[in-house]
Amino acid sequence: MRHIPKLTPRQHTFLDKLLELCWEHKGPVHYSDVARRLSVNRFSAYDMLKVLEKKGLVSSSYVLAAGHSGPGRSMVVFAPTPQAVTVLGRGADNALLGLGEDWQRVCERVLSRLRKARGTNPREALNELLARLPETKAPLTFCTQMIGALLLNMQRAQARAGGLNPFRALAALRADDDTELETLAGLSVGATLSTDDESSSALTQRLLDQAHRYQATLSRLSGEARAALIQFLEEALEALD
Repeated sequence: MRHIPKLTPRQHTFLDKLLELCWEHKGPVHYSDVARRLSVNRFSAYDMLKVLEKKGLVSSSYVLAAGHSGPGRSMVVFAPTPQAVTVLGRGADNALLGLGEDWQRVCERVLSRLRKARGTNPREALNELLARLPETKAPLTFCTQMIGALLLNMQRAQARAGGLNPFRALAALRADDDTELETLAGLSVGATLSTDDESSSALTQRLLDQAHRYQATLSRLSGEARAALIQFLEEALEALD
């Protein structure tokens, strides 16, 4: 049986954040990224990652620095080893999916925006969410924020279109859990295309640009991640109700 190294709480925190960052970036990360995430000195982060490497939980490699192609321009990057997932247990599974504490905080922030926008003009809240989307790298976090934006856009359409209720249409079209996430995007954008005036068309275009990324990201998510998003959608609809 393979020996599982023991970790101090601090080592556990570093390993957990490294795993989280590597999931977000889809590959190894520089130690300065870990330092920023944990608000520590970058040399302290480097030393800790080397300690974890000696324990067999982290691997290091050298890559060319961005924007450089000549010799002597490489930098060291780190990634967790397969054994790290065993050591971290369920928390590692959640980090790989993006279902950790950071994602829970994102959910709460989006739900809070939806509650505040209820019964008022949702345009400001929609603009705030759209402004965050281009900088969001974690797929699950992006989809969560996008769901909030799509719902706010539907609320905007309902206010502008009088009798049109896109939320009722969404309820009718949600035939099963496998399609409702995709249905939301098409219905939200479509609801405003017919009601936009010149001052609102730019906002809808920004949403449409992100909708393409949203659909592509959904297709790459695991079943567990999609199930988490479906649950979030239910909570988000309740927040707007």
